[in-house]
Amino acid sequence: MRTPTGTATPRDANPAHAASAELFAALADAGVAQVCVCPGSRSAPLAIAAAQTPGLRVWTQIDERAAAFFALGLAKTSRMPVALVCTSGSAAANLLPAVVEARYSGVPLVLLTADRPPELRGVGAGQTIDQTRLFGSHVRWFAEAALPEPGAATLRHFRSLAERALAQALGPPAGPVHLNLPFREPLEPAGPLAGAAAPEPRALAGPRLERRAAPPAEAEIDALCRLARERERGVLACGPLDLRPGAAAAIARFAQLAGWPLLADPLSQLRCGAWTAEAPVIASSDLLLRDADFAARHAAELVLRIGASPTSKALRLWLEGHPPDELVLIDPERERHDPSGLATRVWHCDPELLCAAASERLAGPPPRRSPHWLASWRRAESQAALALDEAFADDAALLEPNAVRALADELPDGALLVVSNSMAVRELDAFLPASRRALRVLGNRGASGIDGLVSTALGCAAARAGATLLLTGDLAFLHDAGGLLAAHRHALSLAVVVLDNDGGGIFSYLPIAAQAERVHFEELFRTPHGLDLAPIAAAYGATAVRIGSLAHLRSALKDALVRAGVTLLVVPVDRDRSVEAFRARAAAVAAATSRERR
Repeated sequence: MRTPTGTATPRDANPAHAASAELFAALADAGVAQVCVCPGSRSAPLAIAAAQTPGLRVWTQIDERAAAFFALGLAKTSRMPVALVCTSGSAAANLLPAVVEARYSGVPLVLLTADRPPELRGVGAGQTIDQTRLFGSHVRWFAEAALPEPGAATLRHFRSLAERALAQALGPPAGPVHLNLPFREPLEPAGPLAGAAAPEPRALAGPRLERRAAPPAEAEIDALCRLARERERGVLACGPLDLRPGAAAAIARFAQLAGWPLLADPLSQLRCGAWTAEAPVIASSDLLLRDADFAARHAAELVLRIGASPTSKALRLWLEGHPPDELVLIDPERERHDPSGLATRVWHCDPELLCAAASERLAGPPPRRSPHWLASWRRAESQAALALDEAFADDAALLEPNAVRALADELPDGALLVVSNSMAVRELDAFLPASRRALRVLGNRGASGIDGLVSTALGCAAARAGATLLLTGDLAFLHDAGGLLAAHRHALSLAVVVLDNDGGGIFSYLPIAAQAERVHFEELFRTPHGLDLAPIAAAYGATAVRIGSLAHLRSALKDALVRAGVTLLVVPVDRDRSVEAFRARAAAVAAATSRERR
């Protein structure tokens, strides 16, 4: 990691270096502060320019796939665009998985791939593939730069490309963009770089670009207030969200004034925070809605959906089984997260501004209505919390639900939790209670793959100060174990909790598990690895601890969150007993709320 200092990069006699310097100067002027660089020969002008541009922090990575997910984590956590440099050929192709995730989670990345000049394409030159529109529709914008030539025209061209790329990356909708940059040899600089004569004035310097969502229209504010007054059986369901400070409080206040339960996904940033003391946050909605009787009795007239598609399958099935009269989707990024096709209205506005404006008009005497609707949800949430507390208190076995609840209890105020997909995020959805702690929860829920989670979490850790934790399964960890190299190279700190059930535990929850003998279940789906994960982590310089009990997990987690470097806590869990424990917790919640049945 290095942060260059000094004056702007002098113009080099090599046009490739001069053009690259102008490109990064434009990106820095527009607000890019961090760039990930992978080694390569064809990308040398870009790498050197990035390192010589004042104000840019350069993170070097060996593996392009890991570097792309690292950049994704940086951009997610900082809420700022991050640039990424790689060389030509298959190196560029390795960016695709992270590009897909960035596309579907709205993360701004500027991909800068070096390429061979036109005369070396299609003639068998090494490290040469077709990089034109390499990422297809998974990027918001693509452009191929002209070959650099001496003169001001090339500098203007590269500055314009940088400014247009960043504007497209920031959106709305935000996402990755791709610049393909062909260079002819020589690729080394022809003249002095840092410390040389003063540079030429920068041309076409533009304003700093900022990501903004559209404000709500008066008609949308009026309509939402009218719905809040007229619809008693309303629900505010929030999926994964990237909220600015203050946005969560604004959304929670609206739910409180409207008298609607707030079903908060663990990645919504609404389940944990000071507002939970007053707001009607329902943290147990996934478990509650698994009970068919509860789901039927709590069918909603109106649902206000904010954020991406929620994690909870039970929530989706509830909406599909009991469609509301109206479902209003707040969709500032114009992604239409509506897989069930239930939306009756779609508003492309900022959810914070909409809820804040509606709350101002709703302040005062609440609408006249029966208190039963919200009271029933609150009572169910309280009963579910008590049932879960009792179940966890009576079971000290080292199982997935128990480990996730212990982790949730020990996270300190201000921590950042990165959660893997597959079972980890579902366990968190079920067992992360509402809390007044300030807790930020991030995950790769755009494409919901298990790849790149270690690198993403390390990128998140690199972008902030304070405790950062990754909760992941064993297969997701193995998929990206090489990402730990970034922590070794850049002295990053991260606590990693691996729920090790020796394979793909999520398949045990699916209907195909009932036909295990017929479908070669263990070989084709469970895929047990039989590995000890601790030596793998140790090979990358991480501290590895094999957990022996829940008490050990709690104490080891406290130590890991304050220890420098990466600490891997390997939690061996029994797959079948963990499935039974999950289902037993859901049954306990259903039994606790059964007293309301009539």
